[in-house]
Amino acid sequence: MKKFLLLCIVALLLTACTKKEEKSVMSEMNTEFVGKWSGNIEIPNTPLPIIVELTKDAGTLSVPAQGLKNLPFQSITYDGDKVNISIDIQAVAIKITGELKDEQIKATFTQNGGTFPITLTRYEEQPVTYETISIPVENGNLKVALEKPTEEKPSPVALIIAGSGPTDKDGNSVIAGKNDGYKMLAEGLAKEGIATIRYDKRGVGDNTGLFTKEEDVSFELFVEDAVQIIQYLQSNDSFTSVHVIGHSEGSLIGMLAAQKTDVDSFVSLAGAGRAVDELLLEQLAGQLTPALATEAKNALASLKKGELVEKVSPELQGLFRPSVQPYMISWLKYNPVSIIQKLENRTLIVQGTNDLQVKATDAEALKKGKTDATLLYLEGMNHILKVAPTDHARNLATYADPTLPLHEELLPAICAFIRDEQ
Repeated sequence: MKKFLLLCIVALLLTACTKKEEKSVMSEMNTEFVGKWSGNIEIPNTPLPIIVELTKDAGTLSVPAQGLKNLPFQSITYDGDKVNISIDIQAVAIKITGELKDEQIKATFTQNGGTFPITLTRYEEQPVTYETISIPVENGNLKVALEKPTEEKPSPVALIIAGSGPTDKDGNSVIAGKNDGYKMLAEGLAKEGIATIRYDKRGVGDNTGLFTKEEDVSFELFVEDAVQIIQYLQSNDSFTSVHVIGHSEGSLIGMLAAQKTDVDSFVSLAGAGRAVDELLLEQLAGQLTPALATEAKNALASLKKGELVEKVSPELQGLFRPSVQPYMISWLKYNPVSIIQKLENRTLIVQGTNDLQVKATDAEALKKGKTDATLLYLEGMNHILKVAPTDHARNLATYADPTLPLHEELLPAICAFIRDEQ
């Protein structure tokens, strides 16, 4: 299953290279097909949201989490209430076969022999509540989303820094699914009179073009992107104070950026309190065979010493492929506790009790590193900032449910901290 997902990611990210001319055949077509449809490819534990637009003789596929927009179909055929779509991406054949019934398209998505169900419903355009700004960074301009309060007057502003992986400005990714956590956070803060900036990281969504070669990406580059945004905010008279909110991996990025820019405060949301090698080994425990677990441990030890790993088993390529090893080396250099000890800014550490990825021990370690920080535990909150059960599968299911609200105590706590009302 993971192999299918990886192939899907790789194939879709490379679509800019070749696109075949689309062809279509129309039989007796139900005109209700025409329009935009959306749904999740139901890959177990990792649903992939897609959008398809159908016309009478053509169509396109979009995968927002991967920055893929309007890829033309190779072919499309209709037969009454049935539709058959073919897409060719880098010689990878994809087929979507569906039937229109009760205002839904019940379909199957097939790629490389793997077949998964998908239910497409009418796509509803989400209102854009933010202003897009371009900020100069290394190798180009970073597009960011500025969410302003309704009242036009100077306000505090917070930079929201995303967690690891292909996470976009709304908190969604092809791996975790669509949960809209950062979007809810930004919109909630705006309602309370606090502006925010959030952004798709390099290689994702609006900033796909800033991603050149994977081996050229470093942890320091992500930190420098955050620094450039902060400096832009600090030079803007529209903001009375500048704050940083870092989630998961973004917590470490935020700490380093905050040190370089002297922001007014820093909030760590589910931030790790251990070096990434220790955290990864804990997360991999029980998922790998003993032999693969030993290989992963040895690989991390080598990378931590700055040494590339030449031989990697196929099962571990997703984590230790050659092109990602330089980034891992740059990331492994940092210990969050050592970094937070140097942080002079007001600091709030927020940890959910039902977080599957980052534990209370991480929050405690960060607190010991900065004894004057405020440590807040939110009962029942998981890694994506929602209330979730302790059951592993049901907890993971929330990662792909954008209807769930943020933990009810999260926004009030962050607002009070930014305003220094605690």
